[in-house]
Amino acid sequence: MFPAFQPEEQQFLSRVRDFVATEVLPNTRAWEDATAFPKEIWPKLGAVGLLSMTLPKELGGGGYSCTTYVEACRELAKGDPALSMNIAAINALCVAHIAEFGTPEQKEKYLPGIIKGDIKLAWGLTEPDAGSDARRVKSQATPVDGRDGFFHLNGEKMFITNGGQADLIITIANVDPSISADGKSAFLMETNQEGWKFRERIHTIGVRASNTVRFDMDNALGWHTPCTFAQATGLLFRGRLGIAAMAVGIAEKAHELAIEYSKQREQFNRRLCDMQSVQNMLADNEVEIEAARLLLHKGAALYDMEQNVVKESSIAKLYASEVANRVTNRAIQIHGGRGMTFEYLVEKLWRDAKLTEIGEGCSEIQRMVIAKQITK
Repeated sequence: MFPAFQPEEQQFLSRVRDFVATEVLPNTRAWEDATAFPKEIWPKLGAVGLLSMTLPKELGGGGYSCTTYVEACRELAKGDPALSMNIAAINALCVAHIAEFGTPEQKEKYLPGIIKGDIKLAWGLTEPDAGSDARRVKSQATPVDGRDGFFHLNGEKMFITNGGQADLIITIANVDPSISADGKSAFLMETNQEGWKFRERIHTIGVRASNTVRFDMDNALGWHTPCTFAQATGLLFRGRLGIAAMAVGIAEKAHELAIEYSKQREQFNRRLCDMQSVQNMLADNEVEIEAARLLLHKGAALYDMEQNVVKESSIAKLYASEVANRVTNRAIQIHGGRGMTFEYLVEKLWRDAKLTEIGEGCSEIQRMVIAKQITK
């Protein structure tokens, strides 16, 4: 029922909590105002071990369990949800992809820099016509004559998390069926090349520090990581648990702030926390957060036992994301008019929470996945 961590994992999570307290939470407003993370944050993340949590120890990573990974994402979200989202994606989709499908040459070239924070990562799946329906990807990959393993990439990508800061993007594109049985595969594409063309920064109402972009590929050079589309997108299951952890962290922080405010604020000669209407909201928050956390831990525990978590990851993400939105909404209600001002953090958490119902598969997709799993 409750996670049991090895001493090494406990030490890691303790470092994460200290890092959040000293480096993340104090800067979350500044990062949002700048709509970007500072460049110096990446080596610091690497030093803590947050950029290689899911990487096996034999490859230089932490080799931590999925349970430890989601706990780290949860702690980060309590400090800055946008950073949590980035770290969740980098570990579950990017680092894990290279570890799982990268060639020895690719691992040797990129992993040392990734671990240290010198090489920043992004995952390039979404396109203007390929959102929830990921199989609508139109980007094309064609082999480069005389360069085995290298392809020219052509197409357009958008809503790419951390794409504006990324040095290396794992990019999904169509290939000849002789290369991949399902007609799509993944490529390592460096952004410091003429073929990668920045189109626009996409500014969002929440998780604003995440450098989300739209870009074009015009004969961009991509290094093939041998895998099918199904294999590459199979990494989304752990990724969904990461977003569920982000949602739980947002809810926990908003709940904490609501409790604190309700104890301090007085109206009609009573503290807000002594009023039954406010108590009901706080009680609902407590129950829903506890349930979301347990669903998260269940999904992570099953993943660590190498069991199929298609259904469990969708359940955890669906419930936790909707809880985060309900809890942040109640937190603003408890704060009243002050909750609508930039002076109080609850409004930012409210905006950040919405992403968790959309990213890594929207709530409607999660319900489709769950229904398919229980009726097959």
